[in-house]
Amino acid sequence: MSLKEQVIEDMKTAMRAKDSERLGTIRLLLAAAKQKEVDERVELDDAAMIAIVDKLIKQRKDSVAAYTLANRMDLADKESAEIVVLQAYLPQRLSVEEVSAAVQAIVASLGAKGPGDMGKVMAAVKAQLAGKADMAMVSQAVKAALAG
Repeated sequence: MSLKEQVIEDMKTAMRAKDSERLGTIRLLLAAAKQKEVDERVELDDAAMIAIVDKLIKQRKDSVAAYTLANRMDLADKESAEIVVLQAYLPQRLSVEEVSAAVQAIVASLGAKGPGDMGKVMAAVKAQLAGKADMAMVSQAVKAALAG
């Protein structure tokens, strides 16, 4: 079963269980997926769905930070609950050590020397680790690898 099919099944389950918070979050995810399919005239595969989930989680994290600064804990809690629902659709993430090792291997294979090669390294790393690791952590690992 593809990730998109799993999300649709989870939506049906949430509807039957009358779980309105979970249902709302799943509908947001499906709406984002449908929008991408319509815009690009493609059928989304699992990698594209994971990218959408990543994007939605990042938006929610930014919102939580903004709501916390504004002392709106009710809204921050709602966004945090959505993050929990969305994270269920992500594959198991790589650890910091695994990301660092993968980045070191890519830097070595490309022969990258310093910070000027960051764009080239990030492109290769994104292709290999998309959906498997948090890209903020990946970016830090690349900076560390190129600085040393």
